[in-house]
Amino acid sequence: MTTAPRGLHFGTAGVPFSAADDSSLAGLDRIKELGLDALELEFVQGVKMGLDTAAKVKEKAVKLGLRLSVHAPYHINFNSADPGIRLQSRERLLKTARVGAACGAASVVFHAAFYGQDTPEKTYEAVKGELKAVMSVVRSERLPITLRIETMGKLAQFGTLDEVLAICRDVDGLQPCLDFSHLYAREGKINSYLDFERVLSKVARKLGPRSLRNVHIHIAGIHFGDRGEIKHLNLEETAFRYDEWLQALRDLGVEGLVICESPNLEGDAVMLKKLYEAQRAG
Repeated sequence: MTTAPRGLHFGTAGVPFSAADDSSLAGLDRIKELGLDALELEFVQGVKMGLDTAAKVKEKAVKLGLRLSVHAPYHINFNSADPGIRLQSRERLLKTARVGAACGAASVVFHAAFYGQDTPEKTYEAVKGELKAVMSVVRSERLPITLRIETMGKLAQFGTLDEVLAICRDVDGLQPCLDFSHLYAREGKINSYLDFERVLSKVARKLGPRSLRNVHIHIAGIHFGDRGEIKHLNLEETAFRYDEWLQALRDLGVEGLVICESPNLEGDAVMLKKLYEAQRAG
């Protein structure tokens, strides 16, 4: 794929609603028409794409100069008390990585686990063990794709910022997916320039300054309550200070992908890209 210019590259979580149809190929065409840079293929209900289609997706993305990532199925829980579910979770993540690599995607984003009845510490050890096993297979198969564990918005889910950064240090090759909407929903307070700057500085401190030169970020408006995330909303319908968030990203020289998950999928993605470019120009 052609080398993209430095900075942030904006895309949608799934095929834009305004695409000719709901296929990944039509999605790529529409992403290009919108002036966006990337598409995250959503395999959240299962990996149903075959290798033939994956090859066509890769060819079109290269032709259009677009970046790709993939999102693994939601049905992953590396802390399940059921060994069968843990094994299925491994296979779902590995299948996503294999098909994602065939698409030419740079990253696989996934949700790791629920705490269930376990302590965060016990859950951490379970998740770490399972992910080390998965990463061993990824390396043995030489899959050219990065696994990214997502920061989560519900208090019942494994995936605080500290957990994600720690496990990325403990499991070789693992990287974070920084979902700032989830961080806001979980903490109820990460919503200012200084907050965003602190998060990004912590990432650089824990994973090294180069980690900010290859980020994968999710963003959306968010509705939350006492237990964290409830649902995604359009950015302009919430109190999330996305202008300050973008400014912090720019000031710290953050580079990589920003994937929009708002209900107003391509509308918010285009808005964010235009705002980012205006800030850079200013």
